[in-house]
Amino acid sequence: MARELNSGRKGAAQGTAKQVVVFVHGYGADGNDLLGLADPLMPHLPDTAFYAPDAPERCTGNPMGYQWFPIPWLDGSSETAAREGMAASVEDLNAFLDKVLADEGLTPDRLMLVGFSQGTMMSLHIAPRRSEPFAGVVGFSGRLVEPESLATEARVKPPVLLLHGDQDDVVPFASLKEAADTLVAAEFETYAFVMKGTGHGIAPDGLGQAVGFMRMKLGLEPG
Repeated sequence: MARELNSGRKGAAQGTAKQVVVFVHGYGADGNDLLGLADPLMPHLPDTAFYAPDAPERCTGNPMGYQWFPIPWLDGSSETAAREGMAASVEDLNAFLDKVLADEGLTPDRLMLVGFSQGTMMSLHIAPRRSEPFAGVVGFSGRLVEPESLATEARVKPPVLLLHGDQDDVVPFASLKEAADTLVAAEFETYAFVMKGTGHGIAPDGLGQAVGFMRMKLGLEPG
């Protein structure tokens, strides 16, 4: 049974939103770490509800934050624990996304998934395996987990924007090309953007690219 995820919410009043953006945070962080992005995004994404759930487990490597799954080379966990943790969190996040859509009265094609680092790994894994496609996936500073299974397990192919800092010392910059190549080979509509001079983070130029992508895929007027 899926665990219920705690989440903050910003933006359009419930019942009035025309689309929803769900932020999926990284290892050792929490939902509030990304929910602050709603403030600069709101003027560009009117009538949007923003959510940012906390991952279901306290982080082994940073007990103040949360994790979607343990990371063996950071916290000494086993590969089995990492796989099992991710599988459980996939169920939890899918249930959360279903509830958000039901609460907002929206269909999946009005939802944009925005991940950072481990949250990108979760987003890129979940979105293709759902029964109906989201409006799109934005993945900052992450990588594609289990790339070898994507082509056979993908049920839908939402458009994807990948962004990565070329100075990232946490998730290798090469992960951008690896993920993009796999997505393109599996015939996903794929975009990529390099945040030059940026480490493991979200730079203003990258956020600007994300806004343009989200507006385009949500069918909002240019501006």
